[in-house]
Amino acid sequence: MAAWEANVRKVAPYTPGEQPGGAGVIKLNTNENPYPPAPAVLRALQALGADSLRKYPDPGAGILTEALAVHYGLSKQQVFVGVGSDDVLAMAFLAFFNSAKPILFPDITYSFYDVWAGLYRIPYERQPLDADFCIRTEDYCQECGGVILPNPNAPTGLEKPLSELEEIIKANPDVIVIIDEAYIDFGGESAVSLLPVYENLLVVQTFSKSRSLAGMRIGYAFGHEKLIRYLNDVKYSFNSYTMSAAALAAGTAAIRESSYYKETQQSIIRTRERAKGELRRLGFTFLDSRSNFIFASHPLCPARELFEALKKENIYVRYFPKPRIDNYLRITVGTDEEMEALFHFLERYLEAYAQGQEME
Repeated sequence: MAAWEANVRKVAPYTPGEQPGGAGVIKLNTNENPYPPAPAVLRALQALGADSLRKYPDPGAGILTEALAVHYGLSKQQVFVGVGSDDVLAMAFLAFFNSAKPILFPDITYSFYDVWAGLYRIPYERQPLDADFCIRTEDYCQECGGVILPNPNAPTGLEKPLSELEEIIKANPDVIVIIDEAYIDFGGESAVSLLPVYENLLVVQTFSKSRSLAGMRIGYAFGHEKLIRYLNDVKYSFNSYTMSAAALAAGTAAIRESSYYKETQQSIIRTRERAKGELRRLGFTFLDSRSNFIFASHPLCPARELFEALKKENIYVRYFPKPRIDNYLRITVGTDEEMEALFHFLERYLEAYAQGQEME
């Protein structure tokens, strides 16, 4: 090791899902929305003039925070935006989790949480999900340095009832509780309704899933005005201009197109429920997802083998080689046509597998 390496901050980084290219790929591995953004988003991007690229964007992201505030019935002072919810969450970890006591989050969850904790030297404890992969309320009603919970959880897709989340928030009045709602629009109940009651609550959402803007990178948080001020202090200590002019225009147009997105969200929910029936018919077991993916396992065919077989067919799903979940696949809900292609392959593959044959 070179001498200078002794002073390098070493972390185990987050591993993102594969981003395959080329024609004929069915990409069901990163929970992207299979439908395009609202037409108004494309019009807003086309309307951007040269000056919007020549000049710095509004550091306060005023047009977007105003649109979000109006849509959710909040004040602008309760809204924070960032470069995807990952950026927002990273800022929140840095701003709010500074106790010597450990923060708490599930052992099976979004795997960026322990990366940020490691990067910022935040002590943490993973709380094990129960035998049914559910978050146990009592595990988060203890002394700690903060709590972060995804709802619905990923990769399980399970939603925790709002009443149980409120129990956790009530039990932690002296620390910040973050509810990560990346998938809330696919059937969950948002904790935004609890904001008037709890000033220690931060709710984080994203445009990447339900609003079809993963490529634009827009995330946002809602909270008490004091929390948002603290987040902005951290943001301006890093980079004043986090949101590009294009992102501000696209996000503002998207948040104003509620009817379009309600239709696409309902389409995904309908496809998800049909997919559950098909997976059940093929012998899979799975959790009752309230997100835009299904976490499924087959009792006879190992998940890794299915993952590799699907990949050879240019169908990409997500496989996690981790304890307790290494026989599960996380399958993003695509279009009806994409899901039919998936089921057609699985049916042929599992039939050949049961007969001990190689698929042609």
